[in-house]
Amino acid sequence: MLGLAKSKNFILKAIVIITFIYFFWLMLKITLEYIPVDSNVSFLMIKQTEVTSHSEYLPIFYTHVYSSIFALMAGFIAVFFDKNLKRLHRFSGRIYVFVTLFLSSLSGIYIGIFANGGLISKVSFVLLGILWFYTTYKSYREIRNKNIIQHKFWMWRSYALAVSAITLRMWKVILVYLFHPNPMDVYQIIAWLGWVPNILFVEYLIKKQNR
Repeated sequence: MLGLAKSKNFILKAIVIITFIYFFWLMLKITLEYIPVDSNVSFLMIKQTEVTSHSEYLPIFYTHVYSSIFALMAGFIAVFFDKNLKRLHRFSGRIYVFVTLFLSSLSGIYIGIFANGGLISKVSFVLLGILWFYTTYKSYREIRNKNIIQHKFWMWRSYALAVSAITLRMWKVILVYLFHPNPMDVYQIIAWLGWVPNILFVEYLIKKQNR
């Protein structure tokens, strides 16, 4: 029975890693669209008002795009290799915390102020950025205080919010394919679907572990 449980855990972990690699590659392809720097490509093509009227928008946007891809990779390593490869876990964790606190979350809050979809979307993206910063900081403080279990739980919460970059796009594809909604309606829906189910799922896992 113990061998069967180990086999199941190994298979589950392999599926998670393969799935992450696939979606990380898709996110990397999106990031590479912005290299070299060009204010008239991909998503920026519908953000020309912000680009032309706010001189700081473009550098902050690129800060968010470039740093978030590192946060995704470093966070994945830190979360899924917390028991094995401890040196790699610590190293990637430090990268994740630094990138998230000083680059990705703050730039995400700023970009959220100009999100498409009106106030509903803006509130969601700004709240997402704030919660991402807060949960990452809490995770950092807990490990500094040697509270390993709480550090792990706060890291789970933080990374669940980071992965919204992926889940948001997954929901967008599903909604457009099934319902063909108005583009602005899509933004308002996925703005919340991108991260709320993630954090609820993590809270369920934390509650289950506490039992």
